[in-house]
Amino acid sequence: MVDYYLQLVDLSDFAKAYPKQLSGGMKQRASIARTLIENPEILLLDEPFSALDAFTRMSMQKELLKIWGAEQKTMILVTHDIDEAIFLSDRIVVLSERPSTIQNIIEVKQARPRDRSSYDFLEVRRKIMCEFFDKHENAIEYYL
Repeated sequence: MVDYYLQLVDLSDFAKAYPKQLSGGMKQRASIARTLIENPEILLLDEPFSALDAFTRMSMQKELLKIWGAEQKTMILVTHDIDEAIFLSDRIVVLSERPSTIQNIIEVKQARPRDRSSYDFLEVRRKIMCEFFDKHENAIEYYL
């Protein structure tokens, strides 16, 4: 099982490496492999890529989709990155300010792989941004 999951997360060549020898992205993939080996029904991912640089983050998002395709596990992702949420999710739950309640649930119906520059992607982004900024005068125009 270890070999399977190391291969799934593209870490087979680092099976004998120590954590200090792994990059940030590799550490994240190792963490996902450790979780998957337990065969959970649901993966809870709380800001899994927040400590990564932009390019590694986008690479890891693609890796996560590959893993999801292979494992078909339900994943719940907490993120403050709207583009990441749209790229990875089928449903986005927008929470209100404290105390948090569900403000809206937005379906993402685009087929994968998603093009971050497509009209449909940007339209979902606009809809989410409006959820946050509709109560602040002109703020939405500043951010879009």
